[in-house]
Amino acid sequence: MLDADFFRRWMTATAALVDREADRLTALDSPIGDADHGSNLQRGFTAVTATLEKEAPDTPGSVLTLAGRQLISTVGGASGPLYGTLLRRTGKALGDATEVSPEQLAEALRTGVDAVRTLGGAQPGDKTMIDTLVPAVDALGDSFAAARAAAKEGAEATTPMQARKGRASYLGERSIGHQDPGATSAALLVAALEEAAGE
Repeated sequence: MLDADFFRRWMTATAALVDREADRLTALDSPIGDADHGSNLQRGFTAVTATLEKEAPDTPGSVLTLAGRQLISTVGGASGPLYGTLLRRTGKALGDATEVSPEQLAEALRTGVDAVRTLGGAQPGDKTMIDTLVPAVDALGDSFAAARAAAKEGAEATTPMQARKGRASYLGERSIGHQDPGATSAALLVAALEEAAGE
């Protein structure tokens, strides 16, 4: 079973991965976006870990809801609302339980991903974070490792796609050949989930 401590570890591990990969995320964002994806997320997840240390929420749902709220208030651009919605809606779906099973997490995460799809209007194949999150959630039923592998594969699969949503879509065919930064950062979120489970 997964408790609040596990979810705090997940957010801390995400912050560490984003920190490490911030320059790469910004480099990916440079040709097809605003060249600020890495720095924006870095600022957001640093704020998330600081807030979680200060407030120490005691249920899985409240950890994610607080993290999502923090991201919405600190991250600029589209990624703040999208990641914030993902975590808040997942947290709400988990409810007030003090422990949840991996299956319940997968189900709640699917609710969060659906909320992101509604907010951004993106479908799989549009070259967005959805291309990472949908296969990751589908694989989460098997294991955290399977979800991580599916997320990585999903992010890499965005390279030959033409962007149909978000800032990159303005470039049309010129967006082809670049791995999507949002899909890449979403893969870090899923990788951090496996790291938290392994600790």
